[in-house]
Amino acid sequence: MNASKTSASPDALLSEVAAAIAEPARTRMLCCLMDGHARTATELAVVAQVAASTASVHLARLKASHLVDAVAQGKHRYFRLAGPQVSSALEALMVLSSGAPRPFVPRTPNRLREARTCYDHLAGTLAVAVYDQLLGQGWLLPVDGPRPGTYELTQSGEDRLAELGIDVPGTRAQRRRFACACMDWSERKPHLGGALGAAFLKQAMTSGWVAADLDSRAVTLTPKGRRTLQKRLNLSLETT
Repeated sequence: MNASKTSASPDALLSEVAAAIAEPARTRMLCCLMDGHARTATELAVVAQVAASTASVHLARLKASHLVDAVAQGKHRYFRLAGPQVSSALEALMVLSSGAPRPFVPRTPNRLREARTCYDHLAGTLAVAVYDQLLGQGWLLPVDGPRPGTYELTQSGEDRLAELGIDVPGTRAQRRRFACACMDWSERKPHLGGALGAAFLKQAMTSGWVAADLDSRAVTLTPKGRRTLQKRLNLSLETT
């Protein structure tokens, strides 16, 4: 980061990031990358509905604003979101973009609403149900501190997630927030983010509890996943 940017005021930096997101083509690129997968500039040009040369300019702007990272692999260069905090911010902006408060009527396609990826963690009705259950059973507790929405597991919560195959000590040792609330775009309620949210999704994918869509962020809860979550988390999934 250059000296002029380091000395800029927080409101000026916020304005710069907001302007980077605000352009429709760049918004489409960012939303496409919310599934956690990296894509080439050519692929993102198609998503953004712009020429390849224009896409390169947009991606340079997003990279300068620390919204995306570029990764070189062989002859190819891939772009991905700069981190889960970017995905969380985009998810929150989707909530705000719905307009003034009014009775909530979900308009999200059913498959996306039921379960989807939010960068590296689970979102949708299923994710909100898991989050609510962890809190309701006293397995996840809020932590007092300067960052609201931060959580820690109780011993019983750690034991319960360990039964699911999640390496809680290893997850806690990562250099990121352990567990935090992420506002769900479709449900307007929090789901679990942070390292623990990512570990839960990884275990769900590895164990075959959910199956990923090939062409969208949607994931499907499998019969095995339904049985496991009902048994291990006492989770009621009749409406999921």
